[in-house]
Amino acid sequence: MLGCKACGAEVAELLGYCGRCVKAADRGELLRPHMITRRSLGLPPRIPNEGTVACHLCANACSPREGERGYCGLRVVRDGRFEYIWGRSANKGLMHAYHDPLPTNCCAAWFCGAEDGLNLAVFFYGCNFDCLFCQNAQHKHVDEGELVTVEEFVGMAFAPRVKCVCFFGGSPEPQLPFAIRAAREVARRAPARGREVRICWEWNGAGNPALVRRATALSLETHGIVKFDLKAWDEKLALALCGVSTRPSFENFAMVAEEFLSRADYPFLTATTLLVPGYVHEEEVGRIAEFIASLSPEIPYSLLVFYPAYCASDLPVTSREQAIRCFRAAVEAGLKRVHVGNLHLLGLSSRAFFAVVEENAEKGEPRSPDEGYPDVEGRT
Repeated sequence: MLGCKACGAEVAELLGYCGRCVKAADRGELLRPHMITRRSLGLPPRIPNEGTVACHLCANACSPREGERGYCGLRVVRDGRFEYIWGRSANKGLMHAYHDPLPTNCCAAWFCGAEDGLNLAVFFYGCNFDCLFCQNAQHKHVDEGELVTVEEFVGMAFAPRVKCVCFFGGSPEPQLPFAIRAAREVARRAPARGREVRICWEWNGAGNPALVRRATALSLETHGIVKFDLKAWDEKLALALCGVSTRPSFENFAMVAEEFLSRADYPFLTATTLLVPGYVHEEEVGRIAEFIASLSPEIPYSLLVFYPAYCASDLPVTSREQAIRCFRAAVEAGLKRVHVGNLHLLGLSSRAFFAVVEENAEKGEPRSPDEGYPDVEGRT
């Protein structure tokens, strides 16, 4: 670790600034680490905007020149139009899919109640964000992915004992046309097979709002879960950590809450935030939690303990103190269902964590109203 360029505090070497000082740093300085790492991986160093056609699958609205790829690394301009690097058809997806026993490490496992079966976990390659703390950075190596057709996907979804499908990655946004088409086929064929297969999404949520609506409708139809990874409230912090604005994630989250919550009779919408040491502290969590609570205080919110990964491998694991402060901030913001995931990294179960919170709390400080959550940790 090196000292912050502004204040000297210890920071991740590549980031250069601490979580406080990024808010006063120059935008170009914040984006430089992303440009360095992305060039080394053969990805566009910044969101391209010099072309004549734009991609509208996500909020980046990339406009690369002929023969160049978009920010996600999956879309390319050929003959004046966008297509995937493997061709024009959205009938194929680039992924690694596997069957995961339930209850799984899905971020919604602590409240959705899925058990005694399998989850089809769909790890998409490519992402419209560039998180320097990414816990699944292998998605950037698109040459390692497997092309799967819709029909092949449907076969995996109807394997014996499969009860839910979870799209994650990377993030599904760059491949939402395929994902929605495949999920729709699963939902359409399920009744004839005497099955209920839930469709779930774990994404950054910064997709085209029309596609986000279609994907969300499929989850509601099949009693699935929609999870947004709300990474940072402050825009400068978002640029430093993720390379792009996170504002579209919040806008889509609000849209889903306002348009779909009243139609659900179960907790289908949830959010997570990764507690990156030195960057995502209680102030950030408090702002995010206030935003969620303004939509509904019943929305489940999970704080995830960070472990060193990718370009933030020189940061420590989230401390117990940080986890406790962020938990309290979320509860104080008015949320009624707050969970802390990945507690095994701190050597704690959920019950042990809540015991520590109470042990260290001063009289009158808030506690979780739902202390009895099972000891299931969330996927990061």
